[in-house]
Amino acid sequence: MAKKVLLNQKEIEIILHRLSCQLIESHKDFTNTILIGLQPRGIFLCNRLVEILEKEYNIKDIKHGKLDITFYRDDFRRRDEPLEANKTEIDFVVDNKNIVFIDDVLYSGRSTRAALTAIQAFGRPNKIELLVLIDRRFSRHLPIQPDYKGRKVDAINHEQVKVNWKENNDEDCIYLINNP
Repeated sequence: MAKKVLLNQKEIEIILHRLSCQLIESHKDFTNTILIGLQPRGIFLCNRLVEILEKEYNIKDIKHGKLDITFYRDDFRRRDEPLEANKTEIDFVVDNKNIVFIDDVLYSGRSTRAALTAIQAFGRPNKIELLVLIDRRFSRHLPIQPDYKGRKVDAINHEQVKVNWKENNDEDCIYLINNP
């Protein structure tokens, strides 16, 4: 199994600041915007962006939450092992709000489709956007594209993009792993 570093800690930091600036350009003061990290790994990216927006750009009281999409996925019954649900934390109304779904890697589009279904349980948003750290082009099963992306990666089917965060892997680094 060969492993190549796609982004190191410094490069990730630069991308997070760029994505934060893009969000500011589109959402100004965030009064009508909610950032939602998709469980499990999108929450790390969401938390980092909220921290940068609050500390570096002095934007206060950004509404953000976590959305579990486990049982909204179209493939959850096709797995051999039982799935474990994550926690959803959305303690606000999403009706007529602008939602930004945040996830680490956009691969087939199935997680995003599941998130679109899951958010309906909380109301009807005005608009939904997608922010991803890594956009794996050429592997979409559904016609879903990100509104904000950190880096595009052309990975073939037997290659995997692995995002490590300090919060769960003791390092900020993104690898391209070749699984022959």
